[in-house]
Amino acid sequence: RIREIAEENEIPIIEDKPVAWALFELELGDVIPVELYKPVAQILARVYSMKKSFSNVGSMSA
Repeated sequence: RIREIAEENEIPIIEDKPVAWALFELELGDVIPVELYKPVAQILARVYSMKKSFSNVGSMSA
């Protein structure tokens, strides 16, 4: 269902099944394990980059 909502709203999907499963197994508030620091940082960097790109598109049309 999450994938459908993302597609309906034109939200890019980043697929990394091993990282997704490892994060899924954590409880809310758990510390991210050291071995996931780099993959999570890469995902966050990509999200921030996309966010910046989308905000630049909006400011260009103003």
